[in-house]
Amino acid sequence: METTSPKVPQLTPEQVVRAADYVELAWQEQGSEEEKAALAEFHADGPELARLIGEFGALLLADYLTVVPEEHADCDSAYAAGQLVTVASRYLKRWCLASGAGAHTAWIAAGFLIECMQEVDQVHQFLADIRGNVGADFGAATA
Repeated sequence: METTSPKVPQLTPEQVVRAADYVELAWQEQGSEEEKAALAEFHADGPELARLIGEFGALLLADYLTVVPEEHADCDSAYAAGQLVTVASRYLKRWCLASGAGAHTAWIAAGFLIECMQEVDQVHQFLADIRGNVGADFGAATA
């Protein structure tokens, strides 16, 4: 049985979209003036950005990147994957929530998440799916 710690803040749909936008911008890293300005705007809020990316990363790892089909939920490998996700998420969040964590930490954490997403799909499509799922999930919850 999976439990959620009450200490883990829930991300709003706006926060999820903001984090997805930042990760996608970090992934593209084309270097245009518009992209540099957008990165500078994100990085101006370094500590809050690091916290957001830590929470977003934990969400991605737990709910999107390591989903185990229901028919395998009782398997030893599903348990092991769940434990690995727990440890990786905890470490990522601690690192991003650490005193003094800022834009540099958020950038490195985004790189880690990009590497994870590239293993399962194209990053752009993956993030588009996350944005769509968040809107659908919250729309159903408030209807």
